[in-house]
Amino acid sequence: MNIFILRDEEQFVQTGASLISGLLHTNPRATLGLATGSTPIGLYTKLIEMNKQGLVSFAQATTYNLDEYVGLPENHPESYRTFMNEKFFNHIDIQIERTHVPNGNAANLEEECLNYDRMLEEHGPVDLQLLGIGHNGHIGFNEPGESLTGGTHLVELQEKTRTANARFFPSLDDVPTHAITMGVASILKARQILLLVRGEDKAEIVHRALKGPITTECPASLLQCHSNVVVLLDQGAGRLFV
Repeated sequence: MNIFILRDEEQFVQTGASLISGLLHTNPRATLGLATGSTPIGLYTKLIEMNKQGLVSFAQATTYNLDEYVGLPENHPESYRTFMNEKFFNHIDIQIERTHVPNGNAANLEEECLNYDRMLEEHGPVDLQLLGIGHNGHIGFNEPGESLTGGTHLVELQEKTRTANARFFPSLDDVPTHAITMGVASILKARQILLLVRGEDKAEIVHRALKGPITTECPASLLQCHSNVVVLLDQGAGRLFV
């Protein structure tokens, strides 16, 4: 595991963007696992800039997102499909049919999970999986518990997770209670994992995840079992590693 503490936002996003663009230069048909949330927005903005400058192309790439809320219309402003389209896909040269986000409105959610796993098996493994970490140690929407589900599955979101995401909605009551997420086993099948963490409020949980015991009570701690993880921390998130 390679942990880097970056001095400022520019270095943070440039380091992540260089890793992804380097992969696409080596393998233009790479499969990328993508994430939502506020942390990767700067990275996506940098990649858009590089794409417009002709420094990287996504024309042959394929993407799979980690998760999606259940019950939000696809065009809802807070759906993860909308997020990815507005923050990234609509601004680069990717073929939209090669971008995949779980369907949180599928008539049969269990079948949707199985189909998503089938796609990952047929077209994977993911070459680079982008991750963030929740305040409770979740990756994707894999919440802490006595056990974890390996494949893509339906999950009930913990109150802590819903409260953290309430800032994006009119009220906590508007935050969905369930989501579809890739399982931890699916995530760990990626050839390389890029974990992005920003902010002092994440310092304790990221230190626990990367240096503490491996436990399902902190799903991100299972990243210690992966052979190729790159961790980018800003000064606040990395303060306990100094």
